[in-house]
Amino acid sequence: MKAVSLLPAATEIVGALGLFDRLVGVSHECDFPPGAAFLPRVTHAPIPAADLPGAEVDRRVGEMLATEGSLYRLDEARLRALAPDLILTQALCDVCAADYGSVREFALTLPAPPRVLSLDPSTLEEILGNIREVAGALGFPEKAEPLLTGMRARVEAVRRGVAESQSRPRCFLLEWTDPIYASGHWGPELVEIAGGVEVLGKKGEDSARVPWEAVVDAAPEVIVVACCGFTAERTMREIPALRGRPGWEDLPAVRSGRVFVADANAYFSRPGPRIADSLEILAEVLHPEVFAGRFPDRGVLRLPAVGS
Repeated sequence: MKAVSLLPAATEIVGALGLFDRLVGVSHECDFPPGAAFLPRVTHAPIPAADLPGAEVDRRVGEMLATEGSLYRLDEARLRALAPDLILTQALCDVCAADYGSVREFALTLPAPPRVLSLDPSTLEEILGNIREVAGALGFPEKAEPLLTGMRARVEAVRRGVAESQSRPRCFLLEWTDPIYASGHWGPELVEIAGGVEVLGKKGEDSARVPWEAVVDAAPEVIVVACCGFTAERTMREIPALRGRPGWEDLPAVRSGRVFVADANAYFSRPGPRIADSLEILAEVLHPEVFAGRFPDRGVLRLPAVGS
Protein backbone atom coordinates (compact mmCIF):
# COMPACT_ATOMS: atom_id res chain seq x y z
CA MET A 1 0.00 0.00 0.00
CA LYS A 2 1.45 3.33 -1.12
CA ALA A 3 -0.28 6.50 0.03
CA VAL A 4 0.01 10.18 -0.84
CA SER A 5 -1.28 12.85 1.55
CA LEU A 6 -2.45 16.21 0.21
CA LEU A 7 -3.42 17.37 3.69
CA PRO A 8 -1.20 18.12 6.73
CA ALA A 9 -3.75 16.63 9.12
CA ALA A 10 -3.82 13.39 7.15
CA THR A 11 -0.03 13.19 7.21
CA GLU A 12 -0.13 13.57 10.99
CA ILE A 13 -2.78 10.89 11.30
CA VAL A 14 -0.71 8.43 9.29
CA GLY A 15 2.33 9.17 11.43
CA ALA A 16 0.42 8.84 14.70
CA LEU A 17 -0.91 5.47 13.55
CA GLY A 18 2.65 4.22 13.14
CA LEU A 19 2.19 3.85 9.38
CA PHE A 20 4.42 6.66 8.15
CA ASP A 21 6.37 4.22 5.97
CA ARG A 22 3.26 3.89 3.79
CA LEU A 23 3.56 7.52 2.67
CA VAL A 24 5.41 8.10 -0.60
CA GLY A 25 4.46 11.76 -1.12
CA VAL A 26 2.97 14.73 0.74
CA SER A 27 1.72 18.26 0.12
CA HIS A 28 3.98 21.30 0.29
CA GLU A 29 2.38 22.19 3.67
CA CYS A 30 2.98 18.87 5.41
CA ASP A 31 5.56 19.52 8.13
CA PHE A 32 4.75 17.02 10.87
CA PRO A 33 5.95 14.49 11.84
CA PRO A 34 9.49 15.66 10.98
CA GLY A 35 9.96 12.83 8.49
CA ALA A 36 7.52 14.58 6.15
CA ALA A 37 10.34 16.97 5.20
CA PHE A 38 12.12 14.13 3.39
CA LEU A 39 9.21 12.97 1.24
CA PRO A 40 8.48 14.18 -2.31
CA ARG A 41 6.21 17.23 -2.46
CA VAL A 42 3.31 16.78 -4.85
CA THR A 43 1.64 20.20 -4.54
CA HIS A 44 2.68 23.83 -4.48
CA ALA A 45 0.94 27.17 -3.89
CA PRO A 46 1.64 30.40 -5.80
CA ILE A 47 0.53 32.68 -2.94
CA PRO A 48 3.40 33.35 -0.46
CA ALA A 49 1.10 33.59 2.55
CA ALA A 50 3.95 33.74 5.06
CA ASP A 51 5.31 36.92 3.48
CA LEU A 52 2.09 38.91 3.01
CA PRO A 53 -0.17 40.80 5.42
CA GLY A 54 -3.34 38.91 6.33
CA ALA A 55 -5.58 41.30 4.38
CA GLU A 56 -3.51 40.79 1.22
CA VAL A 57 -3.57 37.00 1.67
CA ASP A 58 -7.35 37.14 1.92
CA ARG A 59 -7.61 39.31 -1.20
CA ARG A 60 -5.37 37.05 -3.29
CA VAL A 61 -7.11 33.90 -2.07
CA GLY A 62 -10.48 35.31 -3.13
CA GLU A 63 -9.17 36.30 -6.55
CA MET A 64 -7.50 32.98 -7.22
CA LEU A 65 -10.51 30.92 -6.15
CA ALA A 66 -12.73 33.06 -8.39
CA THR A 67 -10.48 32.78 -11.45
CA GLU A 68 -8.92 29.32 -11.10
CA GLY A 69 -11.06 27.43 -8.60
CA SER A 70 -8.12 26.22 -6.53
CA LEU A 71 -5.18 27.68 -4.60
CA TYR A 72 -2.88 24.76 -5.27
CA ARG A 73 -1.17 23.02 -8.16
CA LEU A 74 -0.72 19.27 -8.40
CA ASP A 75 2.63 17.97 -9.58
CA GLU A 76 0.98 15.51 -11.91
CA ALA A 77 4.22 14.09 -13.31
CA ARG A 78 5.51 13.28 -9.85
CA LEU A 79 2.19 11.76 -8.80
CA ARG A 80 2.20 9.53 -11.86
CA ALA A 81 5.71 8.37 -11.02
CA LEU A 82 4.76 7.63 -7.40
CA ALA A 83 1.73 5.57 -8.51
CA PRO A 84 -0.10 5.69 -5.17
CA ASP A 85 -2.80 3.22 -4.16
CA LEU A 86 -4.43 5.82 -1.88
CA ILE A 87 -4.69 9.61 -1.96
CA LEU A 88 -5.72 11.36 1.24
CA THR A 89 -7.34 14.76 0.77
CA GLN A 90 -10.39 16.82 1.75
CA ALA A 91 -13.35 18.69 0.28
CA LEU A 92 -14.20 20.66 3.42
CA CYS A 93 -12.36 23.89 2.63
CA ASP A 94 -11.09 25.32 -0.65
CA VAL A 95 -8.29 27.11 1.20
CA CYS A 96 -6.86 24.02 2.92
CA ALA A 97 -5.94 21.62 0.11
CA ALA A 98 -6.03 21.02 -3.62
CA ASP A 99 -9.50 21.10 -5.17
CA TYR A 100 -11.16 17.76 -4.44
CA GLY A 101 -12.83 17.48 -7.84
CA SER A 102 -9.53 18.06 -9.63
CA VAL A 103 -7.83 15.42 -7.51
CA ARG A 104 -10.52 12.87 -8.29
CA GLU A 105 -10.40 13.64 -12.01
CA PHE A 106 -6.64 13.30 -12.07
CA ALA A 107 -6.73 10.03 -10.13
CA LEU A 108 -8.96 8.52 -12.81
CA THR A 109 -6.29 9.21 -15.45
CA LEU A 110 -3.71 7.01 -13.73
CA PRO A 111 -3.12 3.49 -15.10
CA ALA A 112 -4.30 1.98 -11.81
CA PRO A 113 -6.62 4.64 -10.35
CA PRO A 114 -6.02 5.02 -6.61
CA ARG A 115 -8.70 5.35 -4.00
CA VAL A 116 -9.30 9.00 -3.09
CA LEU A 117 -10.32 9.36 0.55
CA SER A 118 -11.74 12.74 1.54
CA LEU A 119 -11.50 13.69 5.22
CA ASP A 120 -14.15 16.32 5.97
CA PRO A 121 -14.79 16.58 9.70
CA SER A 122 -16.93 19.28 11.30
CA THR A 123 -16.93 17.94 14.85
CA LEU A 124 -14.51 16.38 17.29
CA GLU A 125 -16.20 13.01 16.91
CA GLU A 126 -15.81 13.21 13.14
CA ILE A 127 -12.08 13.92 13.56
CA LEU A 128 -11.79 10.76 15.62
CA GLY A 129 -13.78 8.93 12.95
CA ASN A 130 -11.33 10.12 10.28
CA ILE A 131 -8.49 8.50 12.20
CA ARG A 132 -10.35 5.21 12.11
CA GLU A 133 -11.06 5.68 8.37
CA VAL A 134 -7.41 6.28 7.54
CA ALA A 135 -6.27 3.24 9.51
CA GLY A 136 -8.79 1.10 7.64
CA ALA A 137 -7.88 2.52 4.24
CA LEU A 138 -4.23 1.69 4.88
CA GLY A 139 -5.16 -1.88 5.79
CA PHE A 140 -4.51 -1.68 9.54
CA PRO A 141 -7.84 -0.86 11.24
CA GLU A 142 -6.55 -2.15 14.59
CA LYS A 143 -3.94 0.64 14.69
CA ALA A 144 -6.63 3.25 15.36
CA GLU A 145 -7.89 2.05 18.71
CA PRO A 146 -4.86 2.79 20.93
CA LEU A 147 -4.59 6.29 19.45
CA LEU A 148 -8.31 6.98 19.84
CA THR A 149 -8.33 5.64 23.39
CA GLY A 150 -5.55 8.03 24.35
CA MET A 151 -7.22 11.02 22.71
CA ARG A 152 -10.58 10.29 24.34
CA ALA A 153 -8.90 10.00 27.73
CA ARG A 154 -7.40 13.47 27.29
CA VAL A 155 -10.78 14.91 26.32
CA GLU A 156 -12.43 13.36 29.38
CA ALA A 157 -9.66 14.67 31.63
CA VAL A 158 -10.51 18.19 30.44
CA ARG A 159 -14.22 17.61 31.00
CA ARG A 160 -13.55 16.45 34.57
CA GLY A 161 -11.33 19.43 35.27
CA VAL A 162 -13.86 21.90 33.91
CA ALA A 163 -16.49 20.42 36.21
CA GLU A 164 -14.44 21.75 39.13
CA SER A 165 -15.02 25.35 38.03
CA GLN A 166 -18.23 27.34 38.28
CA SER A 167 -17.20 29.98 35.71
CA ARG A 168 -17.76 29.82 31.96
CA PRO A 169 -15.80 32.70 30.42
CA ARG A 170 -17.05 34.29 27.21
CA CYS A 171 -14.47 33.35 24.60
CA PHE A 172 -13.78 34.42 21.03
CA LEU A 173 -11.70 31.96 19.01
CA LEU A 174 -10.45 34.25 16.25
CA GLU A 175 -9.50 32.41 13.04
CA TRP A 176 -8.37 35.37 10.90
CA THR A 177 -7.69 38.99 11.77
CA ASP A 178 -8.25 40.94 8.55
CA PRO A 179 -11.04 40.47 7.74
CA ILE A 180 -12.28 39.12 11.06
CA TYR A 181 -13.31 35.47 10.95
CA ALA A 182 -14.90 33.52 13.77
CA SER A 183 -13.99 29.86 14.06
CA GLY A 184 -16.36 27.16 12.90
CA HIS A 185 -16.47 23.38 12.54
CA TRP A 186 -14.86 21.84 15.65
CA GLY A 187 -13.52 25.13 17.09
CA PRO A 188 -16.60 26.27 19.06
CA GLU A 189 -17.10 22.71 20.29
CA LEU A 190 -13.57 22.70 21.73
CA VAL A 191 -14.30 26.00 23.49
CA GLU A 192 -17.42 24.46 25.00
CA ILE A 193 -15.66 21.30 26.20
CA ALA A 194 -12.86 23.44 27.65
CA GLY A 195 -15.38 25.31 29.77
CA GLY A 196 -16.01 28.46 27.78
CA VAL A 197 -18.86 30.07 25.87
CA GLU A 198 -17.99 30.81 22.25
CA VAL A 199 -19.54 34.22 21.57
CA LEU A 200 -19.46 34.30 17.75
CA GLY A 201 -18.49 30.95 16.23
CA LYS A 202 -21.08 28.25 15.51
CA LYS A 203 -20.50 24.56 16.22
CA GLY A 204 -20.35 22.38 13.13
CA GLU A 205 -20.77 25.30 10.72
CA ASP A 206 -18.25 26.95 8.42
CA SER A 207 -15.90 29.57 9.77
CA ALA A 208 -17.62 32.88 9.15
CA ARG A 209 -16.65 36.48 8.52
CA VAL A 210 -18.03 38.77 11.21
CA PRO A 211 -18.06 42.57 11.51
CA TRP A 212 -15.72 44.06 14.08
CA GLU A 213 -18.72 45.69 15.75
CA ALA A 214 -20.02 42.20 16.58
CA VAL A 215 -16.80 41.46 18.47
CA VAL A 216 -17.12 44.68 20.45
CA ASP A 217 -20.76 43.93 21.25
CA ALA A 218 -19.93 40.37 22.33
CA ALA A 219 -17.37 41.68 24.86
CA PRO A 220 -15.31 38.46 25.09
CA GLU A 221 -13.50 37.84 28.37
CA VAL A 222 -10.91 35.65 26.63
CA ILE A 223 -9.65 35.97 23.06
CA VAL A 224 -7.59 33.23 21.42
CA VAL A 225 -6.04 34.38 18.16
CA ALA A 226 -5.42 31.25 16.07
CA CYS A 227 -4.98 32.37 12.47
CA CYS A 228 -5.53 29.45 10.13
CA GLY A 229 -2.19 28.06 8.95
CA PHE A 230 -0.05 30.58 10.87
CA THR A 231 2.39 29.94 13.69
CA ALA A 232 2.08 32.08 16.82
CA GLU A 233 5.13 34.10 15.77
CA ARG A 234 3.69 34.75 12.31
CA THR A 235 0.35 35.72 13.81
CA MET A 236 2.06 38.31 16.04
CA ARG A 237 2.73 40.34 12.89
CA GLU A 238 -1.05 40.79 12.56
CA ILE A 239 -1.58 42.03 16.12
CA PRO A 240 -0.74 45.75 15.54
CA ALA A 241 -3.62 46.07 13.06
CA LEU A 242 -5.91 44.29 15.51
CA ARG A 243 -4.88 46.70 18.27
CA GLY A 244 -5.71 49.60 15.97
CA ARG A 245 -9.38 48.67 15.67
CA PRO A 246 -11.84 50.95 17.49
CA GLY A 247 -12.83 49.61 20.87
CA TRP A 248 -9.98 47.11 21.11
CA GLU A 249 -8.66 48.50 24.38
CA ASP A 250 -12.14 48.42 25.90
CA LEU A 251 -12.68 44.69 25.40
CA PRO A 252 -12.72 42.80 28.72
CA ALA A 253 -10.14 40.29 27.44
CA VAL A 254 -7.77 43.10 26.48
CA ARG A 255 -8.20 45.03 29.73
CA SER A 256 -7.48 41.93 31.82
CA GLY A 257 -4.60 40.61 29.72
CA ARG A 258 -6.41 37.49 28.55
CA VAL A 259 -5.61 37.69 24.84
CA PHE A 260 -3.60 34.68 23.70
CA VAL A 261 -1.88 33.97 20.38
CA ALA A 262 -1.68 30.29 19.44
CA ASP A 263 0.06 28.22 16.79
CA ALA A 264 -2.87 27.35 14.55
CA ASN A 265 -0.55 25.81 11.99
CA ALA A 266 0.22 23.02 14.45
CA TYR A 267 -3.01 22.90 16.41
CA PHE A 268 -6.40 24.53 15.91
CA SER A 269 -6.68 24.43 12.12
CA ARG A 270 -5.44 20.83 11.78
CA PRO A 271 -8.11 18.22 12.46
CA GLY A 272 -5.79 15.40 13.44
CA PRO A 273 -4.24 13.88 16.58
CA ARG A 274 -3.06 17.25 17.90
CA ILE A 275 -6.65 18.46 18.18
CA ALA A 276 -6.38 17.09 21.73
CA ASP A 277 -3.52 19.55 22.28
CA SER A 278 -5.78 22.34 21.02
CA LEU A 279 -8.39 21.41 23.59
CA GLU A 280 -5.81 21.43 26.38
CA ILE A 281 -4.55 24.87 25.28
CA LEU A 282 -8.09 26.23 25.53
CA ALA A 283 -8.66 24.57 28.88
CA GLU A 284 -5.57 26.19 30.36
CA VAL A 285 -6.26 29.70 29.07
CA LEU A 286 -9.93 29.56 30.02
CA HIS A 287 -9.42 27.94 33.43
CA PRO A 288 -5.89 28.55 34.72
CA GLU A 289 -7.23 28.05 38.24
CA VAL A 290 -7.73 24.38 37.33
CA PHE A 291 -5.27 23.57 34.57
CA ALA A 292 -2.22 25.83 34.98
CA GLY A 293 0.91 23.70 34.76
CA ARG A 294 -0.94 20.47 33.99
CA PHE A 295 -0.15 20.45 30.26
CA PRO A 296 3.10 20.77 28.26
CA ASP A 297 4.16 24.20 27.00
CA ARG A 298 2.96 24.66 23.42
CA GLY A 299 4.29 28.12 22.72
CA VAL A 300 1.13 30.12 23.38
CA LEU A 301 1.89 33.85 23.60
CA ARG A 302 0.01 36.16 25.94
CA LEU A 303 -0.50 39.83 25.18
CA PRO A 304 -0.05 42.24 28.11
CA ALA A 305 -3.06 43.93 29.63
CA VAL A 306 -3.80 47.49 28.57
CA GLY A 307 -1.50 49.81 30.47
CA SER A 308 0.95 47.07 31.47
